[in-house]
Amino acid sequence: MTAMIDLKGVAKAFGPKHVLRDITLSVPRGQSMVIIGGSGTGKSVTLKCVLGLVTPDAGEIRIDGAPLTGKTRQGFISRFGMLFQGGALFDSLTVWENVSFRFRHGPGRLSRTDARDRAVDKLRRVGLSADVADQFPAELSGGMQKRVGLARAIAHDPEIIFFDEPTTGLDPIMAGVINELVRELVTEMGATAMTITHDMTSVRAIADRVAMIHEGKVRWEGSVTEMDASGDAYVDQFIHGRATGPIAAIR
Repeated sequence: MTAMIDLKGVAKAFGPKHVLRDITLSVPRGQSMVIIGGSGTGKSVTLKCVLGLVTPDAGEIRIDGAPLTGKTRQGFISRFGMLFQGGALFDSLTVWENVSFRFRHGPGRLSRTDARDRAVDKLRRVGLSADVADQFPAELSGGMQKRVGLARAIAHDPEIIFFDEPTTGLDPIMAGVINELVRELVTEMGATAMTITHDMTSVRAIADRVAMIHEGKVRWEGSVTEMDASGDAYVDQFIHGRATGPIAAIR
């Protein structure tokens, strides 16, 4: 299957600290890849490298077969959406203005009326009624803010969607709702998804494939159905949240 996102030998250090040592990973087109691993193992830096926010010291990143460079990055930006961990909504803008931000301030901008109509349509898709559109983020619960962030991520029907800890700060019921929405939307849109998370419930709900990063390398990668029988002691300890094991022993 053709890879939409392809990383080969990606390395990144910040001073003497080598965060990524050799990240080699392919995300098949139209599939959902979830990256797991402990804090400080390089998950977020990997995502930032793919987004072009951090420049790798070595290795190559290709998007849909094309190397990710300064020239190609602008075209890539127009093809992806992102749900940020903390929501990252603009407090001074209404909900619909947040959702339609790209259409109001980017290339091919829409009129205020058309942008609001599209925002309301996406809000409905994530289970929010039209009357939410004119409220401000501070007036919403954490779960509703997360849905608004999701509506913004899919507003322009992206080919690639990135999810940064999509259920952080949510109660178990709302986390389950968000997981279901993420899975439905990725499937419905035929998008390629890359998620980083610590939440194993999210992993099982939204992943087609799973990759575990440990000490700056991909320790294991396979389908979500293979995860429980990976035969890897590091993966086994992490997914079951055990206090003892090889990860604890090296810390």
